[in-house]
Amino acid sequence: MRKKLAAAMIAAMALGGNSASADISGDVVKIGVLNDMSSLYADINGPGAVVAAEMAIEDWGGTLLGKPIELVSADTQNKPDIGLSVAGRWIDSDGVDIIVGASSSAVTLAVQKMAGDKNSVFIIADAAATTITGENCNKNSIHWVYDTAALANGTGSAVVKAGGKTWFFLTADYAFGHALEKDVTEVVEANGGKVLGSVRHPLNTSDFSSFVLQAQASGAEVVGLANAGGDTVNTINAASEFGLVQAGQKLAGLLIFISDIDSLGLTNAQGLQLTEAFYWDANEKTREWSKRFYERFNKMPTSVQAGYYSALMHYFKAVKELGKDYPGDEVIAKMKEMETDDELFGKGYIRPDGRKIHDMYLYEVKAPSESTGPWDYYKLVRTIPGEEAFRPLDEGGCHLVTK
Repeated sequence: MRKKLAAAMIAAMALGGNSASADISGDVVKIGVLNDMSSLYADINGPGAVVAAEMAIEDWGGTLLGKPIELVSADTQNKPDIGLSVAGRWIDSDGVDIIVGASSSAVTLAVQKMAGDKNSVFIIADAAATTITGENCNKNSIHWVYDTAALANGTGSAVVKAGGKTWFFLTADYAFGHALEKDVTEVVEANGGKVLGSVRHPLNTSDFSSFVLQAQASGAEVVGLANAGGDTVNTINAASEFGLVQAGQKLAGLLIFISDIDSLGLTNAQGLQLTEAFYWDANEKTREWSKRFYERFNKMPTSVQAGYYSALMHYFKAVKELGKDYPGDEVIAKMKEMETDDELFGKGYIRPDGRKIHDMYLYEVKAPSESTGPWDYYKLVRTIPGEEAFRPLDEGGCHLVTK
C-alpha cells in the first residue's frame, strides 16, 4: 500500500509539473518580427525593429513566467505570399507565440486573417490602413502605432486650416495608399477644401517624374503624398528637381518618418508638417531610451521601431498577468483589459476593435538654422488627444463593437 501511495504521489507531482510548464507553450516565449528588412520600408521598420524587440526582451529580463524569451525575424519583401508562408511556418511548426509586424498593409491584412484563423497573437506596428480595425478586425490582433485616420486628422486637417484648400494626391497603389487618400479626402472636404484629382504609382517606384508633372499641371495648392518610405523620399526629391514648391505649390507628407527626414536633409525637408506618435526628443524618457537604441543602431528610432518595443512590453505584462501565453484570443483580451503605459507612448488603452489609443503629435520640420545638431529635426506644433486623432469606435464597421 505504501508503494502504491508513493507512486500515486509521484504521478500527481508529475502531472502538476506538466500543468505548470504548459502555461508557456513549448517552454519558451517565442517572438517573430516580420517586416521589410531590405526594401523601401526597411529604414522605417527593418533591422531597427529587431533591435527594438531585443531591447524589450532585455529590459524585461529575458524570461517570462520562468521561461526564456526568444526572437526570430524574417523579411516579407512586401509580398503577401511570402508573409503568409513565413507566418504559417512560424505558427504551425516553429512555436512562435506572437508576430509583430508585418510591413505593408497588403501583407498585414493577409497575416491578420491567418492569425485569426490559427488563434495566434498579431501586433501590427507598421501598416496604416484603417480596415485593420474596421471590416478586417478580429480577436487576435491589435493596431499599435498609427493609422490613416490619425494621419488625416493631423497633417491633412492642419494643412487645410492653414489655407491649403485645393488638393491633388500622389498615391501608392495598394491598400495603404488608397486608405490614406480616402481618409484625407474626407478631412479636406469636411473643412471646405476640394480634391482636384489624383494619380497612383506602383510600390517602390524609382522615377516619379511623370507623376510629379501631373501634380504640377493640376494647379492644386497642395500635393498630398499618400505614400511612405523610399517612395516619399523619391517623390520629394523629384518635386524639388521640377521646382514644384518654388512655383507655389505645397507638399503635404502624409506619412513621414524621421528616417525620411534624415535621408532628405533639412534643406529639402524644412517646413514639412507631419503627424507622429513618437519622437525621440519629446521628453527625458524618450531621449534616454532613444540614446540606448542609437548606441546599438547608429540611428535614432522611428515611431514604428519604438512601437515594437512598446507593444512587446505590454504583451509581456499581459502574459504575466494572465499566467499563460495561449490561446491567442485570451492573450489579446488581457492586453485590451489592461491600460497601456510606457515611457515611449505614455498612457493609453486598447479599444474593442483592436485600435490602441494614445496622443498623436503634429510636428514641423526645422530649418537648418533652427537645428542644434544631428537628429534635431522637429518642432512641436500641436498635441492631438487620442480620442480626437483616431476614428470614432462606432464608425469603423468592426464586428467586435457592440452597438
